[in-house]
Amino acid sequence: MTAPVPAAATTAAGTSPTAAGAGPAAVPAEVDNARSPILSGFLGSLFMAIGSLGVGWLAPVSELRRVPLFIWMRTEAVGVALCIVLLAVGGMLLVRAWLRLGQRVRVWGADARKATLQAVVAWGLPLMFSVPLFSRDVYAYIGQGRLMVEGFNPYENGISALSNYFQLGADKMWTEAPVPYGQLFLWIEQLVVWSTNVHPEASIMLFRLAALAGIVLCVIYVPKLAELHGVNPHRALWLTAANPLFLTNFIASVHNDALMIGLALAGLYYCATRRVIFGIVLVTLSISVKPITIVFLPFIGLLWAGKNAGWPRKILFWGLTAGISLALLYAMSRVNGFGFGWINGLSAPGSIWIWYAPVGLLGLVVASISNAFGLDGWGLAKWVYDAGKLLAVGIVAWQIFRGDHDRLMRRLTLAFAAVVLLAPMIQSWYIVWLIPLFAVTGIRDDWQVKALYFIVSFFMVYAISDQLDVFPYLQTADLGLALALARNAAAIIALLFALYLIFLDPRTKLLFSKSDEPVTTRPVI
Repeated sequence: MTAPVPAAATTAAGTSPTAAGAGPAAVPAEVDNARSPILSGFLGSLFMAIGSLGVGWLAPVSELRRVPLFIWMRTEAVGVALCIVLLAVGGMLLVRAWLRLGQRVRVWGADARKATLQAVVAWGLPLMFSVPLFSRDVYAYIGQGRLMVEGFNPYENGISALSNYFQLGADKMWTEAPVPYGQLFLWIEQLVVWSTNVHPEASIMLFRLAALAGIVLCVIYVPKLAELHGVNPHRALWLTAANPLFLTNFIASVHNDALMIGLALAGLYYCATRRVIFGIVLVTLSISVKPITIVFLPFIGLLWAGKNAGWPRKILFWGLTAGISLALLYAMSRVNGFGFGWINGLSAPGSIWIWYAPVGLLGLVVASISNAFGLDGWGLAKWVYDAGKLLAVGIVAWQIFRGDHDRLMRRLTLAFAAVVLLAPMIQSWYIVWLIPLFAVTGIRDDWQVKALYFIVSFFMVYAISDQLDVFPYLQTADLGLALALARNAAAIIALLFALYLIFLDPRTKLLFSKSDEPVTTRPVI
């Protein structure tokens, strides 16, 4: 890893604002009217929160279903249509506000940091009070917490072991699936459900506070890690924390990934600044939320071993890193006697594919062609999925054993990206795992940042149209399939807005087009 380097304040052209011939009076403002995008983003977030009242996920047992406003917004076609429009327009307004805020920055200095933090608060606040959007995993958290409270082992029992489990609102895939979360998050689930007596809205708010803790950790440690790599910390913070995918997945969708990645980033920072034991403890706590960050441990061992370490020293510190982490995980597992049952749950996400994941799409093509010739298409598709996983393991191993010490964090990032991108299933919150790591090791002002703009726009459009809680009894002879129409309407609105941003908006279309301006930031590669 590179040594700490003070972040240099540069203009969009890469020159100092105090260039030769310019006196103090000639220095432009660091941020040109940040209030406008912050307010438009707040409006977009507010639209999303209002829209969530009609199409966000409510538990069947929720008392809000008896509130007249909710009844109108969720059961009348006009109310549902209004909520779909508000959700789609609000989500894309948030994307535009994020892009415009970045454009308003002349110098990535202290004022840019202040504007970014103001944006995070203004855009995140309405989402804190929204009905869960784009995912109902939070209701699975409630069910798993109830399993803990009632004395079940959630690694051996699905939510279906509970009486009236269907009233909790969890997706049916969780009714029998083993829990893939670590011991720390099980305790959080247990505490939340015990303290709220299984009240859904109160439980959601407490889970959001847990996610907020992860967000705060990201806000603190993303700039610190960026500075260690000579990357502008304020730009890295804008790329990460003000990002619409970050805010919607961690606040609106209430994913526990916020706590997972926040703890992991904090741990990486302390490992990089020679407080390795504390760093390993934090990364282990991250693993005990979601075990995917176990990928970080070999790189932490290399970091601990030092720049000029030989293989015996590397092996020694790999062993020490693994031993400390395993000992802590074992001690936590002994409290309830659950052991390492979460290992059984790790296979559940891998059994699903999705069309936009490269490996998932390849498997679909193989299955379709094979079925056309009378072969076992999906059996062959599974071979494709397994090949993707094997390739990911190979890339992780390559990044562990090969490469310069100075780019160790970038190697970790590429290894983690391989695990995510070569899986048959990619969710938008998986992408959010990667954004902070790429941001702190550097995202250039060329195709790299443009790719991020496209990715954020795509996943926002997809999320807006993917999971909507629309009552089936809205269906009539004239209306047709209510859920399909709702999803199509949301998709069309969001897609048209995205196309406007890319091709027509006089401000944002410049971000997606080819630029002849010099690159002013570089990744550590």
